[in-house]
Amino acid sequence: LVCTIYHLSHGFSPSVGVLKVKPVLQKTGHHQGVFPVRLGMRPAHSATSTAIQVASLRGGAAAAASAIGSPLKFFNSSLLGLFLATVFVKAIARSTVSSSDADDSKVAKSKEVKSLQLKFLSVFWMLRCADWLQGPYFYEVYASKIFNGVPASLSLISRLFLTGFVATAAFGPIVGRIADTSGRKKGTLAFAILYAIGALSTKSPILGILLLGRVASGIGTSLLFSAPESWLVGESQRLGVEDSLGETFGLAYAGDSIVAILAGQMAGLAAGMSGPTGPFQLSVGFLAIGALLAAFMWKENVASNVDESGNGEKPSIRDAMKVVAADQKIMLVGAVQALFEAAMYIFVLQWPPAITAAIGKVFGSNVATPYGTVFSCFMASCLLGSSIFSHLTGKMKVATERGATGMLALATVSMGLASLASSSSTLLNFVPKFAALVGSFFVFEACVGMYFPSIGTLRSKYVPDSHRGVIMNLFGIPLNVLVVTVFLSIKKLGVSGALGCSTAALSLAFASLLRLQAMVKSESA
Repeated sequence: LVCTIYHLSHGFSPSVGVLKVKPVLQKTGHHQGVFPVRLGMRPAHSATSTAIQVASLRGGAAAAASAIGSPLKFFNSSLLGLFLATVFVKAIARSTVSSSDADDSKVAKSKEVKSLQLKFLSVFWMLRCADWLQGPYFYEVYASKIFNGVPASLSLISRLFLTGFVATAAFGPIVGRIADTSGRKKGTLAFAILYAIGALSTKSPILGILLLGRVASGIGTSLLFSAPESWLVGESQRLGVEDSLGETFGLAYAGDSIVAILAGQMAGLAAGMSGPTGPFQLSVGFLAIGALLAAFMWKENVASNVDESGNGEKPSIRDAMKVVAADQKIMLVGAVQALFEAAMYIFVLQWPPAITAAIGKVFGSNVATPYGTVFSCFMASCLLGSSIFSHLTGKMKVATERGATGMLALATVSMGLASLASSSSTLLNFVPKFAALVGSFFVFEACVGMYFPSIGTLRSKYVPDSHRGVIMNLFGIPLNVLVVTVFLSIKKLGVSGALGCSTAALSLAFASLLRLQAMVKSESA
């Protein structure tokens, strides 16, 4: 969604970005990198060399640019450093395991755990790959449409974008309830069908079909982030291997970072061959593979109070709300979910203009931002975070609540620094703002890599299986409301203000988890 949100939030204003562009709405063009700025777009002015741009700068910016070389060189070096850091964490994890511990871990990882991980991860990664494939070209595929002889306007694309968010918030609890009642496997298959409908709708020139496709994708998104996880937790409980969930979530999201990088490259190739609809059509293939694997490898499971024939007390949305209200721990876990993920999506809205503005100050306004390489750095940071989570909860046996609390504290500080670095504040004058901004973003993305396996583990512990899908989607409502509110207020907030909203959300999530940790400690005492 990088280019999508960048253009929807800020249009094509040269004062925000670093490229002056003229839109070319043909469906042909050359693509490079994971996230090209726009299909068929070209710079309005010829790019000058980095050396000339650096020479035109003055003071510390010129010195910094001279030391870094170019944005592409800087982020390529950062990508290598993040990769080496991940290798280092893995090496530390291996070196801290004694031979007896290694033998114990081999015994502990039973055939049931290995089989469950194989079944879940193979499906999860296929479906996530399909999701990643569609993101980079969302803006381009709708910008290429012509209605009544007029190209799609920015406001129309914005409405299409928001339609998916509204559909997720409105229908999430309903489809969550259906998945809990009818089966999480069926919910996963329904996601694949709905997302395929959304992808295929991009071939149509009819606005009504495009809107229906966005509704289908929005509903599918709510299933993607609830049905597979609910199936995994339910199946692990059936097999009696709940203790392996932390490891499984760690593997799932570490692999997801790699899948995202590969999907970005495949999306670029598909768009180069078939235009902006190419990645969407390619995603249908991955959805089909994931659906087939789930259909043949997964055994259906339903909410714990409903048997496989559909009999028993079926969970309702009202019942789920009563369950949440009656258990403060569920409320706290849900608050962490809604607040952190809202902060994450706001970050996705704002990192492109923040990075491009910072690059413009250091290298000059005509230097292109290497979006693809920056995105790869973010995914490498996520991989590093997932590796740290696996080491902390696996080898060091740190409680998930404690590790997640530290992660949220770090995320809050990093986002606060990013907000200051993107503003005109003088509080960070003792360090280069470019380095502070990029470093803060890397740290936050590492926290994202730790967050997803952490929240999955916490939900498996505190959210009852009887209402799992409904409750997960209920907390998606405030999440989407907050993101849409910031999106609609972006002109008033600005980049720094939006990142400040993320910081506030993260601080509240940190406070919620502190409260949860205190409750757990009190009960254990």
